[in-house]
Amino acid sequence: MSKKTGAGKLLCPSLMCADFGHLAEDVKVLDEAGTDIFHCDIMDGTFVPNITMGISDVKAVKATTDKPVDCHLMIENPSAKMDWFIDAGADIIYIHPEAERFVARTLSHIRERGAKAGLAINPDTSLSTVEEMLPFCDYVMVMTVNPGFAGQKFIPSTRDKIRRLAGKKADYGFKIMIDGACSPQVIQELSAMGADGFVLGTSALFGKGKPYKELMDELRAL
Repeated sequence: MSKKTGAGKLLCPSLMCADFGHLAEDVKVLDEAGTDIFHCDIMDGTFVPNITMGISDVKAVKATTDKPVDCHLMIENPSAKMDWFIDAGADIIYIHPEAERFVARTLSHIRERGAKAGLAINPDTSLSTVEEMLPFCDYVMVMTVNPGFAGQKFIPSTRDKIRRLAGKKADYGFKIMIDGACSPQVIQELSAMGADGFVLGTSALFGKGKPYKELMDELRAL
């Protein structure tokens, strides 16, 4: 990506933060504003203490946009359920290594189904425990907050993890995504470290009282 203009940033609105009373309208406006990937948080109330989007929501989003849609599966035993979301139209599936017994096999299956495979790494997950999984990943998403809720504060210790992952991109060919407290300042800082994309929530996009396009243009220009 271009470090000078930020033109290569992947901007990924988190639909958990959208207006579910007018979801289709919100998706259309976000699409026109320059969304690269729509981010759908799937929570089961067990792996994380919250329940959010489901299969019907993913289908509704796919019916409204031609942009890629990812599903961040914050659920137990994702291998038993990920085909549901691929069948619903998900283009990218993220799983957490703590939730799955055979991670490499699950990531390989996602690719075999024609979707992109993603690994989500929690703040307290060591890179040393997941490096063997990196060859099976198209995306590696670093959680810079603890998963489960929007509006949390950025965890500073995740910076070192991002720096170290950036040094491995050339070897494995994945993109680094950032999820959690992605403020304009965080986006600018982590882009310079080698992050490729950002999940946008309340820190940079939703509830700001400005048009989505204006906000996303500002973020892309950082």
